Amino acid sequence: MPSSHGRTSVPPGPVDDPTVVLSGFGPVGRAYVEQLLTRGDELARDHEVRPRLAAVRVGSAQALVRDGEPVPPRSAWAPPAPLEDTLDRTGAQVLVQALPSSPQARQQAAEEAASALRRGVHVVTATKSHLLSHWRELADAARAGGSLIRISGATGAALPAADLARTGVRGLGCRSLRACPNGTATFVLDRLAAGDSLAGAVREAQRRGIAEADPSADLSGADAATKARLLAALLWGWDPAAVRVRTEPVDERAGREALAAAADGRRLRAVATASADHPLVVEVRLERTAPGDPLYALTGPEKAVVYGCPDAGDITVSGGRSSPLGAALAMLRDTLDVLAPRGFGFG
Repeated sequence: MPSSHGRTSVPPGPVDDPTVVLSGFGPVGRAYVEQLLTRGDELARDHEVRPRLAAVRVGSAQALVRDGEPVPPRSAWAPPAPLEDTLDRTGAQVLVQALPSSPQARQQAAEEAASALRRGVHVVTATKSHLLSHWRELADAARAGGSLIRISGATGAALPAADLARTGVRGLGCRSLRACPNGTATFVLDRLAAGDSLAGAVREAQRRGIAEADPSADLSGADAATKARLLAALLWGWDPAAVRVRTEPVDERAGREALAAAADGRRLRAVATASADHPLVVEVRLERTAPGDPLYALTGPEKAVVYGCPDAGDITVSGGRSSPLGAALAMLRDTLDVLAPRGFGFG
């Protein structure tokens, strides 16, 4: 019968209640937990699945979580059991990783992900470091366990860039990637073009929650290059560990260049590029973009990726929140992707 909104009401199907183990409990992890706790009924109604948080782990402790209840205070956490024991005890179907993307966390993240994948547990990760160094190992583990790994949170937070790279442009003959995947760099460059100092632009980005306390990876081009490496791996099967990277930083010289570009009616952007015709190379360069360019149109901390498909035409995805909430929403989307039935026969 018609609903009050004029749509046909479809009776919900059976709801699955899969369990999730979360590794990492910083701002992104906490935002992800909040999504699970507050949106369970909505997810059950719209996707026929209600992911249930069963455990949270950090380096020195873990907490088991009762169904529907908040995470216990840290004083109630216990020493961590081996991950395999926690997965078995909770019957987890997904391991979600929100660990820092740091060299110190790389090995832990890689070992946890590979172990879960080999056991048939899907992995959703916003952590980048182990994807760069252990891509092949993780792919082999997923094949061995018949499991899936999703990385949206590592490639652009709420921006669905990874979804497009993995499936959205598949078969369309995409030959190039051109992106502004780092919102901090875009924000800072626009402030520089308005006459701000570099230090002032960074402070404002931090005040607004756009930039990290240490923005060096954003300003050096390293973060943009990392995201481009991962997207190229999804597009063309590159091993990110083998990719050569060349970057140009957002620095004091960039401030002068941003002012000159603005005077010419253009906007300076930190643009990451990769091409199937030049394998295993990613560059991040400061580029004067003109009106009509999707990268010119970005405002504030917005991000964009342009997939160059000569026959199908360029395909652009832009926008998306750059914040812990944006990354958490990307992890929720990936969680649904590995768990939820699509319904109505349409995959």
